[in-house]
Amino acid sequence: MNFDTARWQARLDELRTAHRVPGASLAVLSGGDVHELACGVLHRGTGVAVTTDSVFLSGSLAKVYTATLVMQLVDSGELELDAPVVSVLPEFGTPDEAATKTITIRQLLSHTGGLTCDFQYDSGRGDDCLAKYVEAARQVPLDCPPGTALSYSSVGYAVLGRVIEVLTGQTWDQALKDRLFTPLGLEHSMTLPEEALRFRVAMGHLGEPGADPEPAPAWDLMPRSAGPYGRVIVSAGDVARFAQMHLNGGTSPDGTRVLSAGTVAAMRRREVDSPDKWTVAADAWGLGWTLYDWDGIAGFGHDGSAVAQHSYLRVVPEAGVAIVLLANGGDFGRLYADLFRELLDELAGVRMPPPFAPPANPPVVDMTQLAGTYKREGVAITITQNGDGGARVRYEFVDGLKDLSPPLEADLVPVSPTVFAASGGPFGENHVPVVFSTLTNGTRCVYISMRATPKIT
Repeated sequence: MNFDTARWQARLDELRTAHRVPGASLAVLSGGDVHELACGVLHRGTGVAVTTDSVFLSGSLAKVYTATLVMQLVDSGELELDAPVVSVLPEFGTPDEAATKTITIRQLLSHTGGLTCDFQYDSGRGDDCLAKYVEAARQVPLDCPPGTALSYSSVGYAVLGRVIEVLTGQTWDQALKDRLFTPLGLEHSMTLPEEALRFRVAMGHLGEPGADPEPAPAWDLMPRSAGPYGRVIVSAGDVARFAQMHLNGGTSPDGTRVLSAGTVAAMRRREVDSPDKWTVAADAWGLGWTLYDWDGIAGFGHDGSAVAQHSYLRVVPEAGVAIVLLANGGDFGRLYADLFRELLDELAGVRMPPPFAPPANPPVVDMTQLAGTYKREGVAITITQNGDGGARVRYEFVDGLKDLSPPLEADLVPVSPTVFAASGGPFGENHVPVVFSTLTNGTRCVYISMRATPKIT
């Protein structure tokens, strides 16, 4: 199928304008070719236009780059997936010494190691930043026992970044450049802000729904140690070319082998089901990749967010299609949903599910077993029953994160006996999934933003 660039360019700009997104860049891999489109502005204050070679902060999309580096080391025999992390990185630790000894590389890649996500620590700008981060993280409690649940973890990917450094003798930044960016010819991909200044760089924008957003007060608030889990700076076209390597069985356009075909396949093999199938639209997790099942059509990809810049990657192997969207604010979620629904349908025959929302006639759910307090490091979640049979959620930052934000409270609307929509209050017109599940050790937990939070009372 020929890709109609002019039609999709017009549709991209139409949807971008409707959803008040200042600027967006789109890349579509179809028929073996990468098609690149752009519209809007990088910064509403300067009016500089987005071009196809503009770069954006991609947030957690960085995790699949880190996972790819880890799998290169598995390919070479320098690393074993089921090896305990401490066998490679003796300085790795958690407050639970027994659990520390069991956490494996595979568990970190698949977010099943129990490590938390929201550990805020600036270990400086030096080449030792990841070593210092891993040392500081030794004091951070686990969200849940290793192997008992999927719980999205940025800390785990920082640890993987340090594993890469130890085994390659390079910084994570340099390893990524030498082992992925250069062999794949990704000339608009980098990790450090000073490298991004060579290019047209997007600025994030913030604002209230229904109004044009304004430039954020800072371009990037993340420390250098966030790189392996949160900072790869990229153009949409470069992300599509990275995905193309995975579609091509691990080879670059010139035939250079970056990964073995078996390793590429292993990365998108289901490791763990996702109880929360809505926050990042993931049905399951592989080794780095989020996995999708669109009525029997398999896909993989990842999402990312960083200071109001957002990234989306969806890949459909059977169709040879990859779609990348980078955006810098506004109602980016609706831009993604509208645009990808149309593109995936036309190019790959994929029917995306409707956006998450409560049904018109919500079921009646007995909250007796669900009400209570749930806690993980930095976050306490309280579920209460109302006198009229309804329920509310209170999401509060505690411990070292207590000054991050005031508590968030909202009504809970049942979707099913274990899935609820947090609506109203700080969430406005959006519906945030609140998913109740059980760890494999029998402890109840609740998921908000893909983090498993065990029940304590």
